[in-house]
Amino acid sequence: MSEIEKIAKQIVEKDKGILAADESTGTMTKRLSSVNVESTAQNRLKFRETLFSSEGMKNYIGGVILYDETIKQKTSSGKTIPELIKSSGSVPGIKVDTGAKKLAGSTDEKVTEGLDGLRERLAEYFKLGARFTKWRAVYNISEKYPSELAIKSNAHALARYAALVQEAKMVPIVEPEVLMDGEHNINKCYEVTAKVLKECYKELNLHNVNLKGTILKPNMILPGNKSKDKSNTAEIAKMTLKCLKENVPSDVPGIAFLSGGQTEIEATQNLNEINKINDTNFIMSFSYGRALQQSALKNWAKNIKDTSNTQKIFNHRSKMNGLSTSAKWSMDLEKQITA
Repeated sequence: MSEIEKIAKQIVEKDKGILAADESTGTMTKRLSSVNVESTAQNRLKFRETLFSSEGMKNYIGGVILYDETIKQKTSSGKTIPELIKSSGSVPGIKVDTGAKKLAGSTDEKVTEGLDGLRERLAEYFKLGARFTKWRAVYNISEKYPSELAIKSNAHALARYAALVQEAKMVPIVEPEVLMDGEHNINKCYEVTAKVLKECYKELNLHNVNLKGTILKPNMILPGNKSKDKSNTAEIAKMTLKCLKENVPSDVPGIAFLSGGQTEIEATQNLNEINKINDTNFIMSFSYGRALQQSALKNWAKNIKDTSNTQKIFNHRSKMNGLSTSAKWSMDLEKQITA
């Protein structure tokens, strides 16, 4: 087994998942403003350092996706952020795309950019300690979208990115996110996600990407957030599993879902339900941002010096998601917050 294949497995095995702490400065500013905390480089670091030095990191977080600013910061003890993450047995990762921009030829849709200069940036991130990376493509659902153009151009960019990352001896996380925004029902989400995944793997194969050294970060199959149809957890799990079995090659070792608009509890419950019926060799795990951090952030904002309560909340969320990777989560456990 090659080094990148080992790393891909290490990130998602043994009830672990990924903490997506790769919010850009703009997004982090919105999050901090929403809880009335000034968004300075120091405050952004303070919040992240609180999470990265939590006990929950050791047992439930196999990888942390960082943003360019964060990977270069030093902690209060003088360690670099990647060193702090490694000290808990977790793998440091980095978001490397430069964001979704208007797609020429279909300007209501987006294509993710960031391939220019990527080879050089990857070499720098590797030196800083990163061992995996993330690139996110986004797709709208409406009567007209996603277009063939958006599906093909984003799949092509994801594959070029993944090939460059493996050349740099790192694991690429491939994140094609079919957005939850809209009135569509669960069947429409299934149909679009299947198309998107098919095209992604066609391109990844064309670019000679070693799928055993990758992680897929997909959306779950959910109705749109404005849909009249409400689906239950069992249906979401069944359709999500079916879509992945039919469209993701079995060489892919791990699937780490994004939470995409779900609440903390919904994201945990749905993952637990998927794992109850998971009859594949895929490790089904999580790569959550808000669904791991939101409650911790709200508590931290009340008193940014009170790290122990913030860590207690983060430890609990990490544990709940860790349990859901092996279908051991329950609503009763959810209520038992302990240190």
